[in-house]
Parts: sequence; C-alpha cells; structure tokens
Amino acid sequence: MAVEPRRVAILGAGTIGESLLRGLLSGGWREPGELVVTVRDEDRAAELAERHGVRATLSNTEAVAGAELIVIAVKPQDFDTLLGEIGGVLTPEQTVLSVAAAIPTATIESKVTPGVPVVRAMPNRPATVHEGIAGICAGAHAGEEHLRLAEEALSHVGAVVEVPERYMDAVTAVSGSGPAYFALLAEAMIEAGILLGLSREISTQLVVQTMFGTARLLRDEGIHPVELREQVTSPGGTTIRAIRELELAGVRAAFLNAIEAAMERSRELAAGEP
Repeated sequence: MAVEPRRVAILGAGTIGESLLRGLLSGGWREPGELVVTVRDEDRAAELAERHGVRATLSNTEAVAGAELIVIAVKPQDFDTLLGEIGGVLTPEQTVLSVAAAIPTATIESKVTPGVPVVRAMPNRPATVHEGIAGICAGAHAGEEHLRLAEEALSHVGAVVEVPERYMDAVTAVSGSGPAYFALLAEAMIEAGILLGLSREISTQLVVQTMFGTARLLRDEGIHPVELREQVTSPGGTTIRAIRELELAGVRAAFLNAIEAAMERSRELAAGEP
C-alpha cells in the first residue's frame, strides 16, 4: 500500500500515546481523519473514537498500513510482540518513532524491513499536560527529514532536543526520571511545612506553586540557577541557613550519584539485563 502523506498511526494509546494524540489534534497539526490509534480492547477503542473522533483499532498491522509516521508507544515488555506483528509490513517510505524507554534504534532496525528509518525519543511525564521535553536521536537509516517529522510531532506535547544516541541514557536519567526527583523533593518540602504547623492543603499549595514559578523563571527569564539562588539568599538570612544544612547533608552529591545510577540502569535495560 502506498504511503499517505500526513497519516499518523499511534501504536499503544496509553498515557503518553493519548497525550500525543491530544497534542496533535489540539495543535491542528493533524485532523482526526488523519490519525489512527491502536488499543487492546474494544471498550477502550470506542472510548477513544468517541472522545477524539479518530479511528481506533485492535490491529497494529491495519493501523500502520499507509501511515507516513508510526509512533510506537507500547511498554518495553510488549515491544518484541509488536515488532513481530508489524516489522515485515513496514516500508522505507515510512518513519518509525519509538517513545519506548531503553530500546536502541539498532534493536528496532533488526526487527523491521531493512532500510526503514527509525527515530528514538525519550519523552517524560509532563508531556501529558503538554509541558514535557523529549530527547531524540536518529537511527542508521533516518535522515534530517525523518528527524524533523518526529520533532514536529513531539513538539505538540513539549520541547524537543536532539542528541547522539550514546547520550539517550543520560536523557533518560535526567529528564525521563526527573519528574520523580521533583516529586520526591515536593513530598519532603510538604512534610516539612506540616511539621512547622501548616495544613497539608496549604503546604502543598505553597510548595507546588513555588516549584512551578521557579521553573518559569529559569525557563522564561533565562535566569541561571546560581543567579536565582543568589537573588533569594540574603547574607545571614533564612535561606543561607537552609542551604548550609542541605550542603552538610550532601544533597548535591546525592543528586549526582542518583542520576548517574539511573543512567547505568538505563544502559543495563538497553543491553537486555533484567
């Protein structure tokens, strides 16, 4: 079957898959009739079709037929089964965009038709509110036009940065796992507020809005983290007392070690280690 320009297939309409679907539609990049998604059961298919007006099917091979861009958004443990279904029917005129964690492009290329361009991406959880960021890299057969197509699609759920594939494990460790680090920090700060007598509701509101506002300052105003910290830290004041305790506790070193550990685990998963 000939490839239909603009047709996009999203294989696996879970959290990230449906977020991308919503982004492509709300941004006007694609119309509902140009999108097809795959799911595991009829009820979910009916739900997506009603909610978004797109075609939803249980057949991955049916979905990829004629699609210009094929987004693989299934869980890593379902990857081999999926590629066993669609690998032989893909053509070099199609572009595969994988958003599955820790699956190298070479692994995908070994299980699909020779010459199929593959782009690998590592989006993160904030993509569900269109504030994510994804690292992308090209496989052996993906050129500039394939990268731009993938980047254009992912830009509808957040920012995109291009890196060589050898750095994708670092992207996974920093931004892929990053929301969990901030959630842990938020949890600790909220508990501290409760310890100091604030209600959980007030403490949560204070912490979450402070994190959000700080992120906006760093991103939108282009303020360096050191500069922002110095602006808040007065000589002999409350903030410097708190910073001293954090440094004495080795928080900075703990983050360095934690993110390095996450990168090593990503490499193990990419190598097929359990």
